[in-house]
Parts: sequence; structure tokens; C-alpha cells
Amino acid sequence: MNGILPLWKPKGMTSHDCVFKLRKLLRTKKVGHTGTLDPEVSGVLPICIGKATKIAEYITSAGKTYEGEVTLGYSTTTEDVWGEVVETKSVSVPIERSRVEEVLRNLEGEITQTPPMYSAVKVHGKRLYEYARQGIEVERPSRKVHIHHLELLEGWSELDERHPSFTFKVTCSKGTYVRTLAVEIGVQLGYPAHMSALTRTKSAVFTEADCFTLEQVAEFVQSERADDLLCPLETGVSHLPKMVISDTLAEKVKNGARLEEPGDWPQDSEVVMEHDGRAIAIYQCHPDKKGVIKPVKVLFND
Repeated sequence: MNGILPLWKPKGMTSHDCVFKLRKLLRTKKVGHTGTLDPEVSGVLPICIGKATKIAEYITSAGKTYEGEVTLGYSTTTEDVWGEVVETKSVSVPIERSRVEEVLRNLEGEITQTPPMYSAVKVHGKRLYEYARQGIEVERPSRKVHIHHLELLEGWSELDERHPSFTFKVTCSKGTYVRTLAVEIGVQLGYPAHMSALTRTKSAVFTEADCFTLEQVAEFVQSERADDLLCPLETGVSHLPKMVISDTLAEKVKNGARLEEPGDWPQDSEVVMEHDGRAIAIYQCHPDKKGVIKPVKVLFND
């Protein structure tokens, strides 16, 4: 099996739990996910199978969309509703919609985030959550992420002590911690805050409408239709520029040959080399040799 299975991850399972279950259902070891979702977060989780595992990083880096909820009034150790309370402050003065919209606009663009202690980022060879569980605070590396779009969703009621929550939608780059974004929204509104709900609604080109549940996967396998679950590998790199190549050039590309740079080659992007509708390799400009392109990955050499 080769392709991408758009999975709807349920709450209560880790991304690795999903991979483990799919390996058993599909009876194949070559299965990998494309971006960790916290256990209590549901949503779109594209799963790469077979040769498609080679392009998992391109799906991961293509951006994601989430719908979440921010609750003002208290912050937690984990920056979500499941952590221990750190700080409290009641929303004693009503906050109008226009003020929240202003804060969301201010957070669009490139921002700097510090990963939460309860996260999978590695510091000195250990995951931050491992330090956190031992009660050890370590210096965390900040990272720049991009918030492409951040908007307030409908169902709004003026924020106050009785109604301290609101929902939002965010489209963001790889590496964005939406929990941390929720906390920052609270800071800019003048209150401790946490993320009280989250769903990933899109990953790369895959949306909820494309997804299958684990129960549906089991049904397809039972009826010997497992291949019908898969999107072609090409779907996962459809956001990259592509170059359609001839039979002669395809043989060279399959063997990982360095080639003369075409005149219309994009300088700042990797390019999918496509032959007979199939992505067979991904190429880029050679870093040291002007006018030469080289393979980043050869996907098929048969």
C-alpha cells in the first residue's frame, strides 16, 4: 500500500496510538503521522503509508487550521483545561467584541512563541513534558511561527465573569502552539487564560470532509476495500511547484541524477518532478553549483 489516509483522530488517543492501530488494521509497518495532536484534541491527521512516508514532512510543513476556545479567568500548568491552576483573575469588567477582534488582528503575522513545559519539544535529549512531570523547570528555546489568519467565530456574547469564553479559528504554520496562542490572547486582554477546547479542521489540503474514522477504516479493511481509503502520494505535495518531464529525463531522475537547471526553475522552492501523472522525485537548486539542480528525495525508481 502506498498513499495518504486522511484520518479523523478521536479524543483520548495519541497520534502514535493511531499509527499503532493502523499498522495492525492495515497489516503494514510503514505507517507515519504528519504532526502530533494532543490526546484530548480531535481532528484531521493525515497518515502516510508505504512510499508516502517519504513526503510526510511536506504535509507537516504545509500549514494547519484549528477551531478552538479561549477561556479567560485562570491559567494552567499545561496551558489547557487539563492542567493545574496557576493564576486566577475574574473578568469583572465586560469585554466587547471589538476589543477581542483587535487583539486577534495584532497577533497575525510572524510571532515568537516559547513552547509550554508540557510539550514534546526536546531539550538536552529529553522531552519537555518529561522534565515537567519531574517538577523540573528548564530554559525553553523560543521559535518564530506564522499566524496566517486569526478570527473570532460566531456565537459571541460579551465577555464577563459569567461568560468568560469565546471561540476562534486560526490558520498557522508548522510548529505553532495553539495553547500558547490562547494564553497570549488572554495576556493582551489583561487576564490569565487557557485553551479550553481545540479541533484541527485542516492539515495541508486535507479537511474533515476527506477524513475516515478508525471505525470506518476497520470496515473498509473487513470488506477488502482498504485501497479505497488512500489518496495518492501526489496529493501530499500538491502545494509544491511541479515540472512534467519526458521519458528520457524520467530515467535520469529515478536514478537521482544531477541535471542542468531549466530556465524557468523557481529559485526558492523545491519542485516535484512528475512523469505520467506520478511524482517520482523532488528536486532543488544545487547549493554549491550554479545552474545545477539535484534531488532532495527520489520517491519512485521503478
